[in-house]
Amino acid sequence: MHSAVVTHPAVTPPAEIRTAYTLWLTAVAAGAFETVLAIGRMAADGTASAGEIGVGLAVRLTVFTAAVLIARRMRDGARWARITLALGLGVLGTASMVLQPLGFLADGGSLSEALSRAGALDWVFGASRAVHVAAVLTAVVLMFRPAANTYLRRA
Repeated sequence: MHSAVVTHPAVTPPAEIRTAYTLWLTAVAAGAFETVLAIGRMAADGTASAGEIGVGLAVRLTVFTAAVLIARRMRDGARWARITLALGLGVLGTASMVLQPLGFLADGGSLSEALSRAGALDWVFGASRAVHVAAVLTAVVLMFRPAANTYLRRA
């Protein structure tokens, strides 16, 4: 008796899923860039010890690696991956990026004063953070579009 291997033609993910995957990679790249900027600043002004920097790097590397692997699973059709990305990075990750600036404003900080004191590094970091947040929020929306829902139900 011969056992036959049955193969099914690969289903190409819809544009929404492919774009969401690219946006997750963009968010990870922005996060890595922001990490480099933050570490450079901490090292330059001595606000963190080598141990603190090492722990922060280990945590971020773990999160970035998990994000890429989970995004790949989402692209390949895993529904659990979509939920994990939406809740873990879409909700919690976004909250972690915006709580400090919102806290600054809630404590009476002035946006115009903060912007007037901002140096070149602050502007570069802010631009990267804006790209980062926009990539995450757009990826979350795209993962729940009708074509994405159909694809993930079938996969």
